[in-house]
Amino acid sequence: MIFPFLLLPLPSAQLLRDVSLFPPTATVSRAQLVVHEGSLRVEAVEGAEVVLPAWYTLTGMKPSLKPEPPPYVLWFLEQSGKEMEQVLSYLNGVLLSKPRISLVHSMPSRNVSLRIVQLQEQDSGLYRCSVNVPDQGKSMSDVGSLELDVLVSPAAPSCHLHGVPRMGANVTLSCLTTRSKPAAQYSWERLPPRAQFFFSPAVDSIRGSLFLTNLSASMSGVYVCKASNKVGSAQCNVTLEVTSGPKAAVVAGAVVVTLVVLVLLAIFVLLYCHREKMQEESANDIKEDAVAPRTLPWPKGSDTISKNGTLSSVTSARALRPPHGPPRSGALTPTPSLSSQALSSPGLPRTNRTQPPTASPALGGVSSSALSRMGAVPVMVPAQSQAGSLV
Repeated sequence: MIFPFLLLPLPSAQLLRDVSLFPPTATVSRAQLVVHEGSLRVEAVEGAEVVLPAWYTLTGMKPSLKPEPPPYVLWFLEQSGKEMEQVLSYLNGVLLSKPRISLVHSMPSRNVSLRIVQLQEQDSGLYRCSVNVPDQGKSMSDVGSLELDVLVSPAAPSCHLHGVPRMGANVTLSCLTTRSKPAAQYSWERLPPRAQFFFSPAVDSIRGSLFLTNLSASMSGVYVCKASNKVGSAQCNVTLEVTSGPKAAVVAGAVVVTLVVLVLLAIFVLLYCHREKMQEESANDIKEDAVAPRTLPWPKGSDTISKNGTLSSVTSARALRPPHGPPRSGALTPTPSLSSQALSSPGLPRTNRTQPPTASPALGGVSSSALSRMGAVPVMVPAQSQAGSLV
């Protein structure tokens, strides 16, 4: 049985024409087999169903009461860069084929059209049909070919906005689909209430770009991009909102900077207030802890005043008197000598007065010599004028 051998792919279409699948006989028949194709090129949409029309005719055969022998049918697919691949075979009444592929008519039949369902893009290529008809030990063969092109409707495109939509700025709207056969053509329009269609040079129909220059508020709206080819179309949209303010990033940056400045300013104010408060508390503590200066008693009549009314050196100390009773006998009371008393007053006669001799001051009956022996130290005491003020 030669069936397994026939499932192997043949190297080329010329070999199919020149080499019969069956050994030739000595006598060559004048009968001829011709394979006809309905069209040399067939186009179909991905996911749909397609029929590749093919049939054969026999000419020059002798009339016979016997039924026509069944043909041997082989279908091959040839794609660029790949080896030719067998996709269907009908031999000795047995039909073998790849998934989604079958013959349109039941065999035996002279119509050997091929059906392909649930088309895929990889089904595209050159299909070759080889028919062999045995006749009393002789064979007749022919090969026909036709091309199948599976078209793909554009996939849903994606729309993007490039640039900052501010007043007076320029932006670009892009549109791109990932699958389309043939390549999609792009068009742009703006939806109502301000409907508008855009054309070249604003639109690049091949790359899908729309260029908008010198933006204004009236150019805001919804822009729709449509990607289309001969078998279908798909669309996407992008909303353009033209603003007069800075972009969002600048606004956000300004807000952040403002917040940081405010926080730093608040910290500075708090530190300054705290410093002032600490300084004030420190000054109050110093005032509270300070001791007021003592007021020294200024004796009257115990100091010696110079002639010009200024304070002179203290020559005597105040004698302490007992609280009650007359002074002790033998205790001398020092009498201050005022030079002012010796000054002459204008208009008054100058009299000579004899001052009593001064005795050494004593404290409680203790002589000055005794005080010196005891370690007493003389003290300079400020004096008062006659008016009672310090001099």
